[in-house]
Amino acid sequence: MFPVTFLGHNILGDFYRFLADLATMSVLIGIIYFIFRRFVFHDKALTYHENVKLLDRIKAGGIRRDSLIVALFILFHVGFRWIGNSFKLATEGLTPWQPFSSALGSLWSGLPEPVLVVGEHLGFWLAIGLILAFLPYFPYTKHFHLIMSGINFLTKPKRSSLGEISPINFEDESIQEFGVARIEQLPWTHLVDAYSCIMCNRCQDACPAYTTGKELSPSALEINKRYYLNANLTALAGGTDSPEKLMDFAISESAVWACTTCAACVNICPVGNEPMFDILYMRRNQVLMENEFPAELKQAFRGMERNGNPWNLSQRDRLKWADGLDVPTVDDNPDFEMLWWVGCSASYDPRVQETAPAFATILNAAGVNYAVLGEMERCNGDSARRAGNEALFFELAQGNIEVLNEVMGDKPRRMVTTCPHCLQSLGKDYKQYGGDYNVIHSTQLLTELTAAKKIAVQRSGEVDQITFHDPCYLGRQNGIIEQPREALLATNAFMVEMPRHGKQSFCCGAGGAQFWKEEEHGTAKVNETRYAEAVATGAQTIAVGCPFCLTMLTDASKGAEKQIKVKDITEIIADRLAPVTAGNGATGD
Repeated sequence: MFPVTFLGHNILGDFYRFLADLATMSVLIGIIYFIFRRFVFHDKALTYHENVKLLDRIKAGGIRRDSLIVALFILFHVGFRWIGNSFKLATEGLTPWQPFSSALGSLWSGLPEPVLVVGEHLGFWLAIGLILAFLPYFPYTKHFHLIMSGINFLTKPKRSSLGEISPINFEDESIQEFGVARIEQLPWTHLVDAYSCIMCNRCQDACPAYTTGKELSPSALEINKRYYLNANLTALAGGTDSPEKLMDFAISESAVWACTTCAACVNICPVGNEPMFDILYMRRNQVLMENEFPAELKQAFRGMERNGNPWNLSQRDRLKWADGLDVPTVDDNPDFEMLWWVGCSASYDPRVQETAPAFATILNAAGVNYAVLGEMERCNGDSARRAGNEALFFELAQGNIEVLNEVMGDKPRRMVTTCPHCLQSLGKDYKQYGGDYNVIHSTQLLTELTAAKKIAVQRSGEVDQITFHDPCYLGRQNGIIEQPREALLATNAFMVEMPRHGKQSFCCGAGGAQFWKEEEHGTAKVNETRYAEAVATGAQTIAVGCPFCLTMLTDASKGAEKQIKVKDITEIIADRLAPVTAGNGATGD
């Protein structure tokens, strides 16, 4: 057709054409597979639970129709290119460098040359013509992700951790409405999410709420957004307010409150979508503007506001767990090198209270120069923030920052906590409001102390089979994955991994303030689902590194047929502490 051969007739050009021929056949095989997957085998992974909110157009088969149009375009565009090239090779000579085109071209080798030329031209122009015909429809299809996903990655805000949510400036009097109620109120990058979505449904497969039968599908949220934008783009671009709220068409109220803020959807998305943050912004609007939220959260909010803890117990009881133990407060030891943030769970939850003495035992055995805040410590506010009550979080954060700045002073001191939620709030979220602290998790400190030989662990005669449950806020959101395992391996434990572990870990069900409310209706409970997965490994003990995970999995074990131990890593280490060899003294860091 054209007298120019790209890259010429040499080894480089031949290799390029070999790759092009291979890619052509790979695309054809792939698209045929996906057509069969969706339209013949009706793969359930590409569908939604009946209780998931979907726009009427989607319910009527909009996704299937759009997918069929895109699939047929790819099939015929690439197919005609392959056919046209086969006619060209039948004219110019078959070559082993283009095996698939040559195989097809061998069928035409006996045809007259004018027929071969027509076949080459027809294949070429049909392939080009399909692109031109498809272009006007292209922005309305999921195929638009080819452009928008790149924009998505380039424009996403930098986060210090996967779960870091944007703050609210309560001093800005120009803000008339907090949170998000309508689609145009979302950050524009979250509108791009809708057009970046490739409908792979990986997010809903990873979502603990969806996989246990709740109404929440992160994928459906993004698809509903895109279809709504396509239908109302002209009006919205002209500044007209959308007549419907997001909870009227994009997601149900139950789905909004089913999110555990585990960030699995954010982590798994191949194009950088962040549906979890849409939900958090909607929660803010529900709490701060509409005063509509699950009734059970009122008790937690009231407790945090009045007594500095969601249990609403007396602040005087915060250090009651330490009675009879050598646990210094900042008043007792003002020259501490490490501040231990005990947290509300370890202070008030009966099961988690057992972990606090264990960690104190380890710190004392290692000779760590530490102190606790005692009655000056108040809730970090994580549950309030993830439940949408940013005003309460702001109040708690400001109070805690004031106390921490005073006791930490100008010395290069560190903070340690056994709770990943405290780790996230104190180490990441507080920076947004002026609190900059060096915070580590207890498992990080345990590995430091073990490596420095400041603590020694007595290895048991029997090898324990232990499976470690990665807390969402520890592993996925803050990337602390190896240190808990290193601490466990030091006890002579035999690690058995669950299928979903590390950054792909499955949630315990407590995050996003779920711990303080009844679980949304579904086909199963999140904590029981995770517990069953742990039991299936054959492990004798489930190790955790989070107080909420400890309580949730302990509760799940009580009602299970097979009951296995659920223990925090600090308890496992404390149970096996051995005397430190002389000469290996310990200091604060």
